[in-house]
Amino acid sequence: MADTKANLQEAFAGESQANRKYLFFSEKADASGTKQVARLFRAAAEAETVHARNHLKVLGEIKTDNENLKAAVSGENYEFTEMYPGFIEQAKKENNKAASGSFDLANKVEQIHHRLFQTALKNLETGKAFKDAPYYVCQVCGNTVEGEAPERCPVCGAPRSKFKKID
Repeated sequence: MADTKANLQEAFAGESQANRKYLFFSEKADASGTKQVARLFRAAAEAETVHARNHLKVLGEIKTDNENLKAAVSGENYEFTEMYPGFIEQAKKENNKAASGSFDLANKVEQIHHRLFQTALKNLETGKAFKDAPYYVCQVCGNTVEGEAPERCPVCGAPRSKFKKID
């Protein structure tokens, strides 16, 4: 049997995944015209977020901005150097082009996230002022840019209209 820390980590992962899944289910319900089902999924997703936050707090993993940025840099580095390359290789062996393509896009964007987090960490450590600018996220591949959305996504080629502003 796992110890409490392992249980908290598993619960955090499960609650986090449930949150995202329910949000995607709510989008589908909205598109289907079942507004109350969509609301229920969004409400449940918010509750799962509360659970995930509580578990992460108990784990002591919400720390200073500096420590949180270091954790993000490390996590993104792992994803694009170890996790996704292995996933891409396996999907190619299985001739699963959809999975390989999904993994490849994510892998490219994780490198961008890594650089963004590294820059933010460096700015924080050196006391350099942060730009007051929104981020834009491509809703096709997840590419993340600061300031202004490009005319076309440099990762997947999606038009500017596919970028969502994050303020």
